Amino acid sequence: MNTIFELIFPLRSELLTSVRLAAGGMCALKGLDIEQTEDCKVCITESLLLLKHRGYSSASVRFFEGEKLSVRIEGMGEGEAEESAEDEISLALLSALLGEVGMTEKGGRLLAVSFEIGS
Repeated sequence: MNTIFELIFPLRSELLTSVRLAAGGMCALKGLDIEQTEDCKVCITESLLLLKHRGYSSASVRFFEGEKLSVRIEGMGEGEAEESAEDEISLALLSALLGEVGMTEKGGRLLAVSFEIGS
């Protein structure tokens, strides 16, 4: 799969709106409807929150071309991990909206979240 767009940014809450706007643009390029686009934006946001809670200071969001829109969200850098009860909600939302979600872990630590969306 070829990367069609990639964002690398510090994991700061004030940047999530910009990431959501970029995700909306990628969904529009792939012809996703409004419901799929909103689901994609929510899933990216929840994935970023999971990575932030695991102690990453920045993240990469990659969009890949294919039959469906493929997205990979990867943690980068070192930060301070924080326990959060919201992680259960994030995981439940990802499962409910996508069904199948890829979680890449190493040594019990979440490294990346990946999914496909679209028809």
